[in-house]
Parts: sequence; structure tokens; C-alpha cells
Amino acid sequence: MHILHVVGARPNFMKAAPVLHALQARPGIRQTLVHTGQHYDKNLSDVFFSQLEIPPPDVNLGVGPGTHARQTADIMSGFEPVLLERKPDMVLVYGDVNSTVAAALVCAKLLVPVAHVEAGLRSFDRTMPEEVNRIVTDRLADVLFTPSEDGDENLLREGVSPKKIHRVGNVMIDSLVRLLPAALQSPVNGLPDRFALVTLHRPSNVDDGETLKRILDSLFAASEQLHVVFPVHPRTRARISQFGISTEKLHLLEPLPYIEFLALQKRATAVITDSGGIQEETTYLQVPCLTLRSNTERPITVTLGTNTLVGQDSEKLASELSAILEGRAKRGSIPPLWDGRAGERIADALQHL
Repeated sequence: MHILHVVGARPNFMKAAPVLHALQARPGIRQTLVHTGQHYDKNLSDVFFSQLEIPPPDVNLGVGPGTHARQTADIMSGFEPVLLERKPDMVLVYGDVNSTVAAALVCAKLLVPVAHVEAGLRSFDRTMPEEVNRIVTDRLADVLFTPSEDGDENLLREGVSPKKIHRVGNVMIDSLVRLLPAALQSPVNGLPDRFALVTLHRPSNVDDGETLKRILDSLFAASEQLHVVFPVHPRTRARISQFGISTEKLHLLEPLPYIEFLALQKRATAVITDSGGIQEETTYLQVPCLTLRSNTERPITVTLGTNTLVGQDSEKLASELSAILEGRAKRGSIPPLWDGRAGERIADALQHL
């Protein structure tokens, strides 16, 4: 059985790694790894592959940045000849990035079976490009691997056959469990015992100058209560510079490799983010998470986990942060099947298709 994996952005690496490892141990399975190059930073990408112990990609399409239409089209035109040449029995796509929907479209046209890892997630907000990618990919996929019960419910409501749906748990948590011991040994130099860790990258939060300034003003206010550590996404750094916004009250860092970032997450008093994956990781780590969005495609992190949606409401952010500092943080639990074995369950399912 020849399985081809498509990754395109750093969150995909963390999702693909457990599946690659699980299938590597199974007899009679050959694997190919295709990196579209949708997000590519040599320094970060190389260290991610190294830390996650996954091989260099067999193919790198080198697509790079662009508009959603241009990037999706470039990935499709680059991926099609790879698919025709390699002739896999199954293609695995991950998450909700443009690489995922582009690969699924090519496979559907060439009648190559597709499995979607992290299927069924919905924010019900189509202003988010990722939501469109999720819906289209799930409609095209032959096999849908869901991380939680809400994913199953969404797919069934959309008319997907129950035979296609396999609830396997959260592959991102597999990578976290595997690398948490290394993160616990990773030094966090020069930081106080209590700090807030911030990530910010979504266009809705950073592409408008007034919105970005309002969020950063909220972070400045938070810095009066505790140290704010902010590894800055390249997109966000460019916008901060473009809009001429001061960041002098914040502790800015360059983007971090996975283990080093995980070390900060584990030690943080609170995490303030607009990232989907970080909502999941903080739930597993039992670290309070304040999400700068009005909705989430991962509602289980709110209903069961440690996540609270604060949107762009600076007063709510301040009050929730005060509650955390006063020892009244939300106490969550770890969702079912978020146990570090999702990759093994995917490998079992693929072998029995």
C-alpha cells in the first residue's frame, strides 16, 4: 500500500508526524511525503522536521506565498504531475490550509482516494478562508478522521455517510505528548515565574491597523499585570512595522521551533492567541487560554478545555486575565482520545480499509 502525505504549513508537520511514525512500523506500507512549500522558512522548517523526527520531503513544490486563489492554483498545477507519477493508493491531507484543499481537488479529479486528518471541524464562519477549505475538503474526502465528537456530528448533519467517519482523536496531541519531555528540559532563560504567552497572526486581527492597535493596546494593559512574551509571526511583524505601532512594553521574540515554543506554553500563566492548534495544546497542558476570536472550529476546547473566547473585547480580555491571576482560572479536562495514540488509530484504520 502506497500512502502519500501532503503538508504545506508548520501545523501540518505536527499533524503528519504521528501518522508517518505509526505507518513506518507497519509491514507492507510505503510512504511518500510531499511538501507544497506553502509556508517555508528554511531555518524553522528544517528544525521542525528534525525535532519531529520526520524525513525530509520526497518532493517540495516550492510554491511560496500568494493570494488564496494563486496559491491554491499553483499547488494544484504542481501536485498533479507528482500524483500521476507516484500513483499512490491513498493521499492523506491535514488540517485546513490551502495545500489541503488543493491536493483534495486534484485527487478528486484523478479519482485517487483521499483521507482528511482533522475532519469535521467547523467555526460556521465563512469569512474565514480555512472554513471554506474544511468544508470543501470534507465533501471530497473518501475517509474522514475526526478529532472529537463534534466533528462527527458536523459531518453527519452535512449528510456524510457514517461509514466514512472514523473518530481517532487529535494527532497534534500525539506530537505534544512525544515531545513534552524534551520541552520540560528546555531552558526558559530570563523570564519571570509568571508571564503571558502571546501569538497573533490571523488576517482579521492583524491586517487592519485600527484592530491591530486595539489588540496591542490590550496587551500593553496586560503587561501592567504580568510579563508579556510575544513570538511574532512574520505577517504580524510586517503589519506592526507598516502601521508604525509601538511594542516597547512587550517582550518580542522571533518565531520559535516547536520544542522551545512548547516549553513556553507549558510554563505560561496564561496564553493569549488566535491560533486553532494552540487552543488544543493549552487544553491538554491545562494552561488557561484566552482566544482573540469570536468563534472557534474547536468548541471542545471551550466546553471541556481551558479555552475562553474573548474576541477583540479588551475589557473581557482584562477581566479574564485578572481572574487567572487571582487563582480563578477556568479548570478544564482533556477530551476523550486526546491520549497520544491518534496516529496509531489512523494507521489501524488505513490497514483495514
